Amino acid sequence: MTTVTDAANPQTTLDAERDLVLTREIDAPRGKIFRAWTEPELLKQWFAPLPYTTPVVEIDPRSGGNSFIVMRGPDGTDMPMHGVYLEVVPNERIVFTDAFDSAWRPSAKPFFTGIITLKDNGKGGTTYTAVARHWTAEDRKAHEEMGFHEGWGQCADQLAALVARI
Repeated sequence: MTTVTDAANPQTTLDAERDLVLTREIDAPRGKIFRAWTEPELLKQWFAPLPYTTPVVEIDPRSGGNSFIVMRGPDGTDMPMHGVYLEVVPNERIVFTDAFDSAWRPSAKPFFTGIITLKDNGKGGTTYTAVARHWTAEDRKAHEEMGFHEGWGQCADQLAALVARI
């Protein structure tokens, strides 16, 4: 196992075999990005890489809160995603997982835990880091092959464009 240690946040020590990471500098304060992650009407505007859409967002962004999001493909196919928030620290960190459907009920096939970290970059903007921590190396590889970097990168760009407007 290859790891990269973050002494300030040991829970985000990276495992190269199971984690995928995306980092962006976003020219907006952390509070705007946090709002875009925690307000349903804002989340709908950037969460899916275009031409996909996010027609359904039912979230309770607090530790233990449920999440139900539907991404819709250009052909009309819906991809429902159930999850639970593990940690929510306003303007700093959001941790969520699909390991639970709701109310701590285990999901049939957990895939990953997402860790979103927001840090001031010293220039009035935010260093935005998204970690997708997978249950297995095979799940990590599958997520990468389905376009993690491209899709999550496009979503980060859409997020940046949205927070520039709000």
